[in-house]
Amino acid sequence: MNKSLLKAAAGHFDKYQAWLEKQPLSDHSKRAYRSRLNHFLGYLGASDEDYKNPFKDATERDYILKDYKRFLKQKHKASPNTVNAALAAADHFYQFLGLPKTKVKREDLPAEAPRALTKNEQKKLIRAAECARRAKDRAVVTLLLYTGIRISECAALNLDDVYAQGRKNRIIVRNGKGGRYREIPLNGDACQAIQAWLQERAKRFDGKKTDSALFINQQGGRMSTSALDLIVRKLGQDAGIDLSAHILRHTLLTALVRNGNDLVLVAEIGGHKRLETTRRYTLPSAADKEQAMAALIKDQ
Repeated sequence: MNKSLLKAAAGHFDKYQAWLEKQPLSDHSKRAYRSRLNHFLGYLGASDEDYKNPFKDATERDYILKDYKRFLKQKHKASPNTVNAALAAADHFYQFLGLPKTKVKREDLPAEAPRALTKNEQKKLIRAAECARRAKDRAVVTLLLYTGIRISECAALNLDDVYAQGRKNRIIVRNGKGGRYREIPLNGDACQAIQAWLQERAKRFDGKKTDSALFINQQGGRMSTSALDLIVRKLGQDAGIDLSAHILRHTLLTALVRNGNDLVLVAEIGGHKRLETTRRYTLPSAADKEQAMAALIKDQ
């Protein structure tokens, strides 16, 4: 790429980052977009191709993205998920620049259920949560595991959105993805974990002004999604598991589907707008496939 295009790329990237910070996305999503786009622009900068105007011409852009897709598959040996995520980030960037959606075909993904914790991993995580020093850490992970809410929805919860005592224990998600409202029942374990945190919260901040958020930091302010994510990942490390809030969500929804619950009910709990999204949890997992193949050997 020539020097003028490199300079233009740097300028566009700086403006994109400033715009991205203002978007209603989780910190994790913003980091992912920045990292993937930085990789794409790095590819452009190192390319020997004489690209003319990749930031204004949609046809030229699609030509470049097809080359980039080939590069990811052949040179980086990237998985279909990684390729699609990279193309989605580039698409996000080009929409910011005012170009129409790209026409580059996405990779076909294997028909497989989202990654969820196995029964053994769930037991390890629950033990790690029980051993956690802070009641807040136990409450965050237990709530995510037993409600399947998104981490952004967890960060948005206020004290008056949580009913953890009485007969109709539940949480209220007032503005979920797509602005959707839903109520999710709390089981006994989630109620106990939340009650313990609320007692600790009241004791620690007695007489002090705090945010109305359910989960607050040491200064009494609302915890960010990135701060909650750190709690999840730390407890996952304690349990010997590579963990994220997404995996906790997938674990809850997978369990609901496999326990024979109606898909409409599961979609309501998960806050899915489209039933097709919920149907992913009926697909076989990688572990299911491995067990099926192992059973063939045992049966012989």
